[in-house]
Amino acid sequence: MEQWAEIRRLHNSEGVPIKEISRRLGIARNTVRSALASSEPPKYKRAPKGSLADAFEPDIRKLLAEYPTMPATVIAERIEWPHSMTVLKDRVRAIRPEYRGVDPADRIEHKPGDTTQCDLWFPKTPIPLGAGQSAQMPVLVMTLAFSRYISATMIPSRMAGDILAGMWLLLGQLGAVSHRLWWDRESAIATSAGKPTVDAAAFAGTLSSKLVIAPPRDPEFKGMVERHNGYLGQSFMAGRTFAGPADFNDQLTEWLATANTRTVRVLGSRPVDALVEDRARMLALPPVAPTTGLRTTVRLARDYYVRIDSVDYSVDPRVIGRLVEVVASLHTVTVTCAGAVVAEHRRSWSRRGTVTSPEHVDLAKQLRVDYWQRVREQPPMSSFTDPVVRSLRDYDDLYDVDFAGNAAVDSEVSA
Repeated sequence: MEQWAEIRRLHNSEGVPIKEISRRLGIARNTVRSALASSEPPKYKRAPKGSLADAFEPDIRKLLAEYPTMPATVIAERIEWPHSMTVLKDRVRAIRPEYRGVDPADRIEHKPGDTTQCDLWFPKTPIPLGAGQSAQMPVLVMTLAFSRYISATMIPSRMAGDILAGMWLLLGQLGAVSHRLWWDRESAIATSAGKPTVDAAAFAGTLSSKLVIAPPRDPEFKGMVERHNGYLGQSFMAGRTFAGPADFNDQLTEWLATANTRTVRVLGSRPVDALVEDRARMLALPPVAPTTGLRTTVRLARDYYVRIDSVDYSVDPRVIGRLVEVVASLHTVTVTCAGAVVAEHRRSWSRRGTVTSPEHVDLAKQLRVDYWQRVREQPPMSSFTDPVVRSLRDYDDLYDVDFAGNAAVDSEVSA
């Protein structure tokens, strides 16, 4: 997945020719051509296997917690490592950043169209979700590093599908994407080792953009969007009430239109004016939308409901027992069976609940009536008899035997 994304980024974003990509990555040119011709990311299906270092990781972490710069060779001696040093060095290299101190950050000059900093902001005010429920909902915030232009929208959850759907929505409003997308170690975006998750890597690869993950415990890495989170909390939230997520997004969109026209001291201009130069250097959006939203495939049970993000949605009961594919975007939930749509609902952002279509209830009622009518009309098993009863004499003729004559002879002999 990472190699596929890197090939597309080098060719589509930086204009590196196929021959040079093949040389840099040490792969065949046909492999590069196949990756560029593929419109969908590759899928890794083999089950993950454990590592020899898993059993020793607690001891490795204990040593690194006390001595963060201890060499891997010394760690191997202390824990009595019996295997190849390559395996241990790879694990230590992945763990060591968690225990190493953070160096002071230097000021970074961002070029137009190069970087977008992304983060999740959680307003302290609970948002009404319907059915008497309210909760603190996540807000996806994206800041263009050069122009300081802010984009934001509230999303239903912090799962990967919803985060990526929110990013695609905001990028669609901008009409372009930067060459790099900066994220912290959000669990839906990055693994514990600091690498992009499969969903995030596929999303970035489709956009031909590079996903950059922050070092551990480094809040200054994306300090620009962190400051904007505080700005939203102090300036936007002050004195506001909301009827629901849609009302929140409407008010936020209206407020951002004004906030992006303020003069930023470091720029000496307004973000909305600097956005012109920023967008001119950004990448065009791909013609094929990346995979976003929550997706699952289940076999429809007798109660003809599927669950997405703790909410149940009704499905056409005529497909009970068959596999259905559920796709939830930010606003709709669509269920298909063999390519045919069997349910479509407006997505509920509640933490729990049930969304039912009256049409599905009526169909289920009629199906139950038909089922029990067939049961009543079916004769009992004891009434079934063999419609063909053959005479035993037929089998005697078939095999040219005469059991009746033999029986008469035996009777005379006995007399």
